[in-house]
Order: sequence, then structure tokens, then C-alpha cells
Amino acid sequence: MEEKKEIRKKIFKARKEHTDAWIRENSLRITEALTQLPEYRNAERIMAYADYNHEVITRYIIEQAWKDSKEVAVPKVFGKDMVFYRLTDFSQLESGYFGIPEPKEDGETVSWEEAMMVMPGVAFDVNCNRVGYGGGFYDRFLEKHPEVCRVAVGFSFQILPEVPTEPTDIRPQVIVTEENIYRDAQ
Repeated sequence: MEEKKEIRKKIFKARKEHTDAWIRENSLRITEALTQLPEYRNAERIMAYADYNHEVITRYIIEQAWKDSKEVAVPKVFGKDMVFYRLTDFSQLESGYFGIPEPKEDGETVSWEEAMMVMPGVAFDVNCNRVGYGGGFYDRFLEKHPEVCRVAVGFSFQILPEVPTEPTDIRPQVIVTEENIYRDAQ
């Protein structure tokens, strides 16, 4: 576990070193690449995280999904679980778990089995392994919803030669960065 802690520290530091303009510009590149994927084009529903603290900006993906007449949902944390709420407007979000934007509780929850999920992550490797933030929220959610298509987004500096994995890790099927698209060979 110490190795994951070190990776998180290193990547958080790298994220802070990038300017807001760099994050915006490369998030737009990632959005462009992601919205060309067959996984995106074939999906009628998109489950996306609300970005926070120099993550890939998902607002652009969400706005494009709305333009493409797709339904969108974002997660809210309850204890050890995530519940997804339909999102039709960014005004439905408020500061939640650790200050991360989350939907207000008065919204409509969804339980979609057929959807494309846009997953966050701290670090990834070329084999589509993922180091998350350590809460296990996505692994627990995806274990219960195995049909959901998993596409992670990250910047190229988040791709490492290899990241440590656990048996409970559920990896993305695709990772999109501003420079490459990685597909899980398994």
C-alpha cells in the first residue's frame, strides 16, 4: 500500500505544477478523443465524475453528451457507496465529499446498467491498470454493475510504466489521455 501512497503523492504534485490553462487545453483534447470513441458514440447514457483539483475537466464531456442528446449522471458518496444522480444542469451540483462537486440530494437517482462511465484515477499504466484515490468507491460500484462500459480519463503524466494492483481492482477498458488511447487487451 505504501507504493500507492507514493504514487498518489507524486501525481498530486505533478497536477499542481500544471497551469489551469494547460489543464483546460488538454481536457478539451481528451474530450475530443473520448467523444470519437465507439464506446461513447454507442452509449445513450454517460456516467461521469465531477472534476476537482486539476483532474481532467469533465464539464466538457458532460456538455458534449448533452449536445449529443445523451443522458448524464454524476455520483454522490453515501458512506462507502456511490449513488448516481441524473444531471441536466450544473446548478444541481454542490460541494460534497472532500469538497468534490456532487449532486444535491433532492435530485433523481438512476440505476443504469447500460451506460458508459467516465472514471477518474490518480495513475494508470499502459495495461489499463488504475490507482484510484484509495476509497474503493468505483471498484465497489462496478462490482455491482459489471455491464457498465469503463472509460478512464487522465493526462499523459498520469501514465506510469506499471502501477500496483489488488484483486478487487476493476480496471478501465479504455484510458484516454491528450496523447494516446490505451485499450485493455484482456
